[in-house]
This record gives sequence, structure tokens and C-alpha cells, in this order.
Amino acid sequence: MHTNQLELVGSLHERSPLRLSPAAVPIVDCWIEHRSTQIEAGQQRQVTAQVRSVAIGPLAEQLDKLPLGQLARFTGFLATPVQRKGVSSAPRLVFHLQAFQLLNQ
Repeated sequence: MHTNQLELVGSLHERSPLRLSPAAVPIVDCWIEHRSTQIEAGQQRQVTAQVRSVAIGPLAEQLDKLPLGQLARFTGFLATPVQRKGVSSAPRLVFHLQAFQLLNQ
């Protein structure tokens, strides 16, 4: 098995309403915003990123209650959404959340 694990500290920037899959599994789509200072090529760099994310199952119900702007440590994996028949689009990575831990602002 190859490693596909991501940990990102950020805030819940945007969230869609909780929805149910055809199998009645809760799903929440959201965007996580990250801001930090990183070292690249020996120089400090201000980094910002908005990451498309999804929570499925009981975690979706927890995320649905999280206030926008709340800082947290999010963990999960990256995947490309399954393309529907007849629709071709550029592949986009989605951060599939497996857990989050609230952090103090």
C-alpha cells in the first residue's frame, strides 16, 4: 500500500448544507483555508490555500455543526472525484476528511 495521508491546519472557510447520499449516508462538502509561513529555497514565504474537502458519515454530521472560521487540524487523504459519463473535466483533488481536532484561535 502506498501512503496517501494529509494533515492540514486551517479554518472552515465555506460549507454546503448536509446532504444524504442515495444510501442515506451524510455528506458535507466544504473548503478549508490554510495560512502559514513556510521556508522554500531558503526563503520565508507566506502561503495561503483553499482546499476543496468532503466529510462523509458521522464526521459529516460533526463538521456540519462546526462554526465557519473555526481553526482545526484536519487529517485525511487526497482523491480525484469519479467523473460522470459524458462529462469531461480537468481532474481536481479533493481532501477526504477522516478526522479533525479543534484548535484555539
